[in-house]
Order: sequence, then C-alpha cells, then structure tokens
Amino acid sequence: MAKITEKITDLADPVLEDMGYELVGVEYIASGKHSILRVFIDTDNGIGIEDCERVSHQLSAIFDVEDPIAGQYNLEVSSPGIERPLFHIGHYQRFLGNDISLRTVRPIDGQRKFKGSIGSVSEINRTIELITALGPLTLDIDMIEKANLVADF
Repeated sequence: MAKITEKITDLADPVLEDMGYELVGVEYIASGKHSILRVFIDTDNGIGIEDCERVSHQLSAIFDVEDPIAGQYNLEVSSPGIERPLFHIGHYQRFLGNDISLRTVRPIDGQRKFKGSIGSVSEINRTIELITALGPLTLDIDMIEKANLVADF
C-alpha cells in the first residue's frame, strides 16, 4: 500500500501546489472493485465542496493518463476535517500540544491504540513523545499506522 500512496503523492503534490492547495495526505483502502483512494486537501481558508470537485476533476484526468493504480477504485477528495489525520512528522510538529488518538502497526505492551497529547517531536530520531494518562510514551513515527487529532468540544 505504501508504494501506491507514494505514487499518488508524487503525482498529486505538485499539481495541488500549483492549484493553491496543500496535500495533507493520501489513504488507499484496497477492496477489489470497491477500493477507495482518499486524498485530503487543505488551504489557509479551509475547504469547500467546490474545492473538492475542482481537485477531483484535475486528479482524475491525471490518474487516467498515468494509471497509478491497477484495477477499479473510487477517488474521494476531502478536507481533513476537525479530527484531522496526521500523516508525517511535520503534522506532529504543527499540532504539538494537541490531543491525538493513534494506532500502532504492532502492539506495544499488548496495546495498539493510544490517546494523549503530543509532548515533543524529534525529527532527528523520527519520534514523538505522547503524553498519556499513564505517563509519557516515545513512539517511532514508522510505528504509527494511523493518527488523528481529537476534537475538543
């Protein structure tokens, strides 16, 4: 899956940048002819339906030519939303101090799901410190399968 998301990122990022959008991240969920390619975009002014439509049309045309995914899939273009997904180390730095929930690739002490706030980020070590109710936990970025901001109402 990582290769597909990398291919999509390489194709989409320069196009979205030229259009004035930030590529937040890419998710690919393989499920035969019901596979989903989800592209998250953002701007300083937020994202509306018209933005998603514009980007969807542009990316569809590029993907039709480049054909980065074998088989059928549905393209979804979306804003990251209030519980924004975190895809790379820059996102963790940007949201330092915020509450997140995450799932790891493998269990850590028998647990894969964690909640806490981002205490620190180390680009050099590629780690984050998650401040949990049980204390701080240092996680390698590559161990994180999925992470999202937690909405605080």
